[in-house]
Amino acid sequence: MAYNYPAEKLSVYLSDDGGSVLTFYAMWEASLFAKHWLPFCKRYNIEPRSPAAYFSESYQDLCTPKEWSFIKDMYDEMTERIDTAVISRKIPEEIRSNHKGFYEWNPEITSKNHQPIVQVLIDGKDQKGVDSEGNVLPTLVYMAREKRPQHHHNFKAGAMNALIRVSSVISNSPVIMNVDCDMYSNNNDTIRDALCFFLDEEMGHKIGFVQYPQNYNNMTKNNLYGNSLHVINEVEMGGMDSLGGPLYVGTGCFHRREILCGKRFTKDYQEDWNGGIKGRIQDTSIGEIEEKAKSLATCTYEHDTQWGDEIGLKYGCPVEDVITGLAIHCRGWESVYSNPTRPAFMGLGPTTLAQTLLQHKRWSEGSFSIFLSKYCPFLFGHGKTNLRHQMGYCIYGLWAPNSLPTLYYVVIPSLALLKGIPLFPKITSPWIAPFIYAFCVKNMYSLYEALSCGDTLKGWWNGQRMWLVKRITSFLFGAIDTVRKLLGLSKMTFVVTPKVSVEDESKRYEEEIMEFGSSTPEYVIIATIALLNLVCLLGGLSQIMTGAWNIHLDAFSPQLILCGMLVITNMPFYEAMFLRNDKGKIPFTVTL
Repeated sequence: MAYNYPAEKLSVYLSDDGGSVLTFYAMWEASLFAKHWLPFCKRYNIEPRSPAAYFSESYQDLCTPKEWSFIKDMYDEMTERIDTAVISRKIPEEIRSNHKGFYEWNPEITSKNHQPIVQVLIDGKDQKGVDSEGNVLPTLVYMAREKRPQHHHNFKAGAMNALIRVSSVISNSPVIMNVDCDMYSNNNDTIRDALCFFLDEEMGHKIGFVQYPQNYNNMTKNNLYGNSLHVINEVEMGGMDSLGGPLYVGTGCFHRREILCGKRFTKDYQEDWNGGIKGRIQDTSIGEIEEKAKSLATCTYEHDTQWGDEIGLKYGCPVEDVITGLAIHCRGWESVYSNPTRPAFMGLGPTTLAQTLLQHKRWSEGSFSIFLSKYCPFLFGHGKTNLRHQMGYCIYGLWAPNSLPTLYYVVIPSLALLKGIPLFPKITSPWIAPFIYAFCVKNMYSLYEALSCGDTLKGWWNGQRMWLVKRITSFLFGAIDTVRKLLGLSKMTFVVTPKVSVEDESKRYEEEIMEFGSSTPEYVIIATIALLNLVCLLGGLSQIMTGAWNIHLDAFSPQLILCGMLVITNMPFYEAMFLRNDKGKIPFTVTL
């Protein structure tokens, strides 16, 4: 709401898929706080304009201490009231009477069974919709689409499509920006920057969407779990920008409304920038608009329509954003990747190993399911996008099957070493050159990428470890689950990655100590392979040193190096199994 953009042209919508009165209450409290916060932001041109982020960084020097303390106290009081309501799980009756929206909830409502709820908390076209200084406020709308047990809700894509329809009768703006709930705006000029691409005289008419990278503000110095995505953001997404545009990653993106509604690109295309003005009938009351919007957010509205297929975000895949972006590219549109010096959006990344593996399982599983479906970039994009663009999409589609060769390389050479079976040419043989070349060049290039993108040397090493761990766990289970779904043995689910950690977990994360603490199949695989490589290395060395095989060391040098590198990579796992005593260690049942 505090963007450096005319408030009368800005509308903010929140989709609450849980249909919680507590979320509505928090939004109502935020709407009251906004009347003081927005003037404060614009008066001092502060950054960032998320109050939580701003106060955590304590920029007191930009304003008078008295005014800073006043707005900080107001924010703290608001968060305290919200926290109290969340703990008690109810809204006080005296607060309910302040807004008619609270009466939408009754004791029978659950997160999976409730009617559509649409409430306009601030109407930017109403004379009362002003801040403490009399300036117009952006329109603020709460939406909880209808959910019934007998109707599939299509996860995030269904929520996005409901938002597209609801917003069409309230503001109908020609450009839609969507941001996930765990991210916030970090640059108040982002809207203006994105519009520059759409309004470009030469290329603007070709642009379907503008994608910003995902950046996190809670990464450790050395990128413990490899979640900073520096190389993906700087190299891979930036590289796709020259091939037809980056893929749509589901957050931090500006779309033309028309392309989300299925419009194909034509050379004579011209945007109707007055669409938002014509979208709402001026003399229609808010109550009537809310009732009309509710009818667009029902479970049955999409029945026998093209929503989820030709219109809106596509259904049928855990990463619906990727196939939606691919479909947009296949309709002739291009996209633009914008990665400004000051990140446009910031969010929270996973802070435990379990969270990281869960997130990458969903990403790899969804991308692999796309690769094996009718939306495979090579098939769906054939004749519609260039081959290099299709290959760019497939980088992520092949994450999951990459688990199989990785498993081979971390298991078979080590077992062969233990059994005295050489798998590579002797270290003195010229035929070893291709193996040395591939090993050295791959690691040197990945190190160069990491360092040039802002990682530390230790951060690069942590990233290499995490790629190994993700391939033998997240990607492996992602591949298995994808095949199970294709065979009809399981159904598609949408798993939200938790981003909340308890205090001792947060402390270990800040100290860059890996978090385990529970017994899971992923940890069993990690511990098994770590111990296997340690046993094979020690066993192989003892056999060579005692001369049991009557063979020269140079025959096993490549396998010794490979197995030794794996043991060094696995050092944090050995510590978690044998040396640590905290709650985040690998449980004894897993080690056993």
